[in-house]
Amino acid sequence: MAELVVVGTPIGNLGDLTPAARAALDTADVICAEDTRRTRKLLSAFDIHPRLLVSVREHNEQRESARVLRWLAEGRRVAYVTDAGMPTVSDPGQRLVRAVLDGGGRVAVVPGPDAVTTALLLSGFPARSWCFEGFLPVKGSARAQRLAAVADEYRTVVLFEAPHRLLRTLADLSTSCAPDREVAVAGDLTKRFERVWRGRLGEVQGELATTEPRGEFVIVLAPGRTP
Repeated sequence: MAELVVVGTPIGNLGDLTPAARAALDTADVICAEDTRRTRKLLSAFDIHPRLLVSVREHNEQRESARVLRWLAEGRRVAYVTDAGMPTVSDPGQRLVRAVLDGGGRVAVVPGPDAVTTALLLSGFPARSWCFEGFLPVKGSARAQRLAAVADEYRTVVLFEAPHRLLRTLADLSTSCAPDREVAVAGDLTKRFERVWRGRLGEVQGELATTEPRGEFVIVLAPGRTP
């Protein structure tokens, strides 16, 4: 059985596609992608023309995993990418990887850029011990519980947030963690207009309230207490 190759792709700057990632995509018999339209643009930029490009996203991942297993059993080289960064990190891919492993297949990873560690390093906060929360629950008790856990976390915390929820999440964090908790909010990572807002939660919240957030954001919270 051939192996599934999980490939990291640029999070903004196309120049960050590694030679190994380019080779994996160029030699794949099948490329599975979260959004084939976005991936086709990436492939075109590097003159890569896959024999087969198929959509494997959150809503069809479990069903498509069976088809991927058949391709691997036939000896086809299959690569998997998401829209940006490393698959499975708050992106689809985990169920596909698990299905291949459970089916007796092999998985290889071609590392690439990711927004989590990029923002963590830009924040200047301790990186020896940290945790990744991904996207907080949107509402209800689940959100309240995660906010409380983040507030009490002694490690640096990294979160993702969508632009239309950014200000609300900063306000909720300011309430749960206290407005003087240090934070760094990163947007447009690796792009020409990359920006990081640093300061205390109350200050950064106020500064971002005067802008129109666009694109995906990464929020990095400084440790809240000493373990």
